[in-house]
Amino acid sequence: MKNYVQPGEHLTLTMAAAVVSGQLVRVGSIVGVAQGNAAEGEDVVLVRRGVFDLPKTAAQAWTAGAKVYLTTEGDLTTTASGNTLIGVAVEAAANPSAIGRVLLDGAIR
Repeated sequence: MKNYVQPGEHLTLTMAAAVVSGQLVRVGSIVGVAQGNAAEGEDVVLVRRGVFDLPKTAAQAWTAGAKVYLTTEGDLTTTASGNTLIGVAVEAAANPSAIGRVLLDGAIR
């Protein structure tokens, strides 16, 4: 197949702002976790699929299997309205807690 480029689970993209390794990043409709640090204008590899421990809305309890959404402010929440679905909670997270375990499925929404 001459037109095949790559699997797409890891994408190298140019950052519009500085990012740190492990940070959840949105580039347009693409969401992934930065594999390394990058300054504004530099390239970084975004991992689009897998299970990650990510910052969540602290005052919210999550249950395993709950859909997880990214807000325009960059917070993770289980509130669907006005937010972008990025994956599901892999395990329960208490209220309050700062971190939730999330399965990113790599889908573009």
